[in-house]
Amino acid sequence: MPYAPAANLPRRGVVDLGSNSVRLVVYEGDSRNPMPIFNEKAVLRLGLGLQATGRLNEDGVARALMVMRRYYLIAKAMGADPFEVLATAAVRDATNGPDFVARLQARMPEVPIRILSGQEEAAYSADGVLCGIPDADGILADIGGGSLEVVRLIRGERGVSQTLALGVIRLADRSSGNLDTARDKAEADLATVAWLKDGAERDLYLVGGAWRALARIQIAREMYPLQIVHNYRVSADAARDLTNLIAASSVRALERMPGAPKRRLEDLPYAAIALRRLLRVTGAKRVVFSATGLREGWFMRHMPATIRSQDPLLSASQEMARRLGRDPALPESLFAWTTPLFPRETTDEQQLRRAACWVSDIGSHDHPEYRAEQSFLRVFWQPGIGLDHPTRAFLGLAVALRYEVDADAAFLTPARKLLDAQAIARAEMLGKALRLAYTLSAGTPDLLGGTNLRIQGGRLILRLEEDHGVFAGDAVTRRLTRLAQAMGLEADTETALLRAAE
Repeated sequence: MPYAPAANLPRRGVVDLGSNSVRLVVYEGDSRNPMPIFNEKAVLRLGLGLQATGRLNEDGVARALMVMRRYYLIAKAMGADPFEVLATAAVRDATNGPDFVARLQARMPEVPIRILSGQEEAAYSADGVLCGIPDADGILADIGGGSLEVVRLIRGERGVSQTLALGVIRLADRSSGNLDTARDKAEADLATVAWLKDGAERDLYLVGGAWRALARIQIAREMYPLQIVHNYRVSADAARDLTNLIAASSVRALERMPGAPKRRLEDLPYAAIALRRLLRVTGAKRVVFSATGLREGWFMRHMPATIRSQDPLLSASQEMARRLGRDPALPESLFAWTTPLFPRETTDEQQLRRAACWVSDIGSHDHPEYRAEQSFLRVFWQPGIGLDHPTRAFLGLAVALRYEVDADAAFLTPARKLLDAQAIARAEMLGKALRLAYTLSAGTPDLLGGTNLRIQGGRLILRLEEDHGVFAGDAVTRRLTRLAQAMGLEADTETALLRAAE
C-alpha cells in the first residue's frame, strides 16, 4: 500500500530520461519553492554512439529498463501522483527510440511517457529557471548529453528558443574526440542562431549537470564561502578562465582538481568548449548557474496560478516560519514595527526585511545555547530556490543577531564574505531591532502592539503604553541602547497612557 504523507500533502514524481543520465525526483506539497523529498540519478549514457549508429546505446537501454522499473516502484510506494516520464534528445532522435518507449510502457502501462520535442524541452527548462530566478533576463543554455537548448529570457518572460546538437556526448561523437574539431562545430552551430547576440551585457543562465560540475570546480578554486551551485554567479572573465583551464587539462589533471565530479571528467572539456563559444557569441557579462530546469518547470506547470504568482523569497520564508515559528501573525507586525528604522530603503531591501521578519523566530524550539547558530544555518543553507547567495547571507546574519550572538562568531564568517559593508550594517541593525522587539513582546503581536519606535532629533525613541505588559527594564534599555548606537543615535523612552483610558 502506498505511504500516506503527513497532513495529506500531495506528492508528484517526474523522471528526466536524458541522453547521459536518468533522474527521478519526487516533490512534496504545493509550493512556490519545489520541495524534493527523493532524488536519485543513474548514469546510462543512452546517447553514446548515437551520432554514428542512429540508435540508442544497447547497454544503456538494458540498464534503463532495470532502473526505470525501480523508479516506477519507488514512485508507487511513495504515493506520487501524478508520476510522469519526460524523455529528451537521445530518445527523440534515435531510430529505436519508439521501440524503447514501447518496452518501457509495457512495464508501466499507466504511466505517461512523453518524448519532448526540442521546443518543449526548452520551454520546460525555461519555466524551471524562471521558477528559481523570476526576473531572469538574458540567454538560457541547458546542456545535456544529446542537445543544447538555448532560450531568450526577457525580464522574466520566455522568448524564442532553439535546439542544437551540442550536448556533451553528441559533441564528443561529432568531433571524434578531437577538441579542436569540437570548437569548430560548436562555433558553427551557435552562429546559426542570430538572436543569441541579444545576450550582450546580460546574464547567461546555465542549466545541466555538466555545467554544474564546472561550477563546483570554480567554487573550490576560489574557496567560495557557500557550497550551493544554484544562483552561483561569476563574471564572464572568470568563466572564460575556467573554460580555458578545463579544455587544456588532461584527464589526470582534471582528476586532481578539487570539486571535479569523477563521473563527469570525460564530459568536462566539451562542456567547457560549449560555454566558451556561448560567451563569445552572446557577449554576456556574467554567468549564473541554475540548479532548476526541466524538472522544476514540469512541477510548476502542476501548480495553480495563485502559487505560481507568489514571490519565491517571501514564499520560502513564510513556509519556514509556519513550520518552525510560534505565531504566524507576528512577522507582519514586526515588519510594520521596524519600518520607521529604514526610511530610505529600496523595494528590494523592503522585501528582504519582510522576509527576515518571517524567519526571525525559527529557532524558538531549539536549545537556547544553539539557537543563533542553528537558525543561521537553516536560513543560509535552506532549499528555497528563489534566494541568491547575498540574500541567504543577509537573512542568516540578521536572524543570528536577533538571538544576540557575538557579532564576530566564527560561523557568521561565510555570510560576511558574501555581503558588502552597507548590507552588513543593515543586517546588524535589523537583527538588533528584532532582538529588542522579541524582548518587549515575548513573541506575541498583542504585546508588540503596545510599543513603537520613531526617530526624532537625533534620538531613537521607544514609546511604551502603560499597563500593556511592557516596561523599560534592564534588558529593554540595554537592547534599545545597542540599536541606537548602531544607528548613530541616542536612546530614549517615553511612556503613554493606554488609549482606552485617554
